[in-house]
Amino acid sequence: MANINKKGKNILNIVLVEPQIPQNTGNIARTCAATGARLHIVQPCGFKIDDKKLKRAGLDYWYLLDITYYKDIEDFFIRNPGGSFFFFSTKAINIYSDITYPNGAYLIFGKETAGLPEELLHKNPKSCVRLPMIDDARSLNLSNAVAIGAYEVLRQWGFPELLCEGRLTKYEWDASVGL
Repeated sequence: MANINKKGKNILNIVLVEPQIPQNTGNIARTCAATGARLHIVQPCGFKIDDKKLKRAGLDYWYLLDITYYKDIEDFFIRNPGGSFFFFSTKAINIYSDITYPNGAYLIFGKETAGLPEELLHKNPKSCVRLPMIDDARSLNLSNAVAIGAYEVLRQWGFPELLCEGRLTKYEWDASVGL
């Protein structure tokens, strides 16, 4: 797959490997839709893709999604050769914000119950990243972890194609309020 989207701009790829909880996947789909990121789902999933909980969590953003499904992790790597892959894991030693993410980066997240396979992590030590947390915490919610990772990449890229200024509905912002 190319690293440039249809408009010729940078693209971020979010990869879910065997997601188990439809609400998490729906929330992640919404994050991808709102940021313009591509969503890649590696099966098997712990739910049916047409699950009502999945659709409800994504609300009415499904039409904005660029989504690709894969039969397994091997299929994913075969169809995305030479990608810049970053494996998010509680077992990693690198901090996610210390990495410089290139155009076309693939942020890869494992299933909620077990994370990514250790063999995959062991083969890619420099590309494994973690979100810091206290020692007694097992992990963050998957959809929260994806949002944190995605927005770090987009921050580094200057939030391309994203609206960075909101508007009030009943008032106007004073131009001196901005930072």
